[in-house]
Amino acid sequence: MSKNICFIDGLEGILKYREIDINQLVDLSYDAVSYLLIQGELPGDKELAEYSARLQGEREINREVMDVIRMYKLNIDAMEALRTVVSFISQFDPDLNDSSTEANMRKSIRLIAKIPTIIAAYYRVASGKEPVPPDRSLSHGANFLYMIRGSKPSKLEAEVIEKDFILSAEHELNASTFSSRVTASTLADLYSAVVSGLCTLKGPLHGGARAEVMTMIQEIACPENAEKYILEKMGKKEKIMGFGHRVYKTYDPRGTLFKQLSKQLAEAKGDMHWYETAEVIENTVVRELVEKKGKPIYPNVDFYSAVIYMYMDIPPQLATSIFAIGRVSGWIAHSFDQYEKKKIIRPRAFMLDEC
Repeated sequence: MSKNICFIDGLEGILKYREIDINQLVDLSYDAVSYLLIQGELPGDKELAEYSARLQGEREINREVMDVIRMYKLNIDAMEALRTVVSFISQFDPDLNDSSTEANMRKSIRLIAKIPTIIAAYYRVASGKEPVPPDRSLSHGANFLYMIRGSKPSKLEAEVIEKDFILSAEHELNASTFSSRVTASTLADLYSAVVSGLCTLKGPLHGGARAEVMTMIQEIACPENAEKYILEKMGKKEKIMGFGHRVYKTYDPRGTLFKQLSKQLAEAKGDMHWYETAEVIENTVVRELVEKKGKPIYPNVDFYSAVIYMYMDIPPQLATSIFAIGRVSGWIAHSFDQYEKKKIIRPRAFMLDEC
């Protein structure tokens, strides 16, 4: 059942994938966590090696896909390119209209493997550079950074982006996962379900919030400007991006981990500038809203993950699509669960009043 894919306790700040706490999972590889979500259990050494080898073997994209990527306007958000290319590549999948469990698993491998390559290729082309072919010897995270940079990342950077993918992989029935399940409930193919998730993730109230946090921090520019900036936004009753969550009434456990990771990166680079700016923002929001007004508004998954991207020189226009690299495994796990039910999701119109 879907509740077994993910468990959230919003009052205690607990997040589990398949009954395993996120604090344990974050020390694994993304491949292992992806396997866990889709297959329902952690892989053994042999299973993990085979799964990773299959992913690494499906990273390449063909010439026709590259031709489509080169046709894009080069000033669009990467999500706009990604949603179209994922739909386009479905025609090359020999298993597209085969809904068997085995065929769906092969499709899931191709989707998880190719999405990072699509994003990196679009970014390189949009930057006036040639795409960098994937490196099968690198992990899922390290390979992505290699493809967007053209050089291999440091060990810490590779570990951080891998953890980013893990922390983004699943979060119960969020908007994009629900839309993927609705599509899967019609027994549409897996590509259609993933495209539904991509389209929903793009919105600024969902995955798009991460890019807006980056823009906000860049606009603030330094720790000295942060408190005044936030107080002025609060005075105008404007939303502070990266804070608050519909589920968590305490600190988002992913936010805690992202804060730790962003500090590690800042210290390793000998540059605390962005981290300290983010801390002043956090301290101001918590003081004004939590301590003074009793509102449970703390940093969510988007806030310190944005700081991480800034330290790794990842531009805002890639932020949401990188979220999708991690989340696709969750969408697939939920789609598989929905396929097993063979029952269409059909809410009644009166339920909209509750949204």
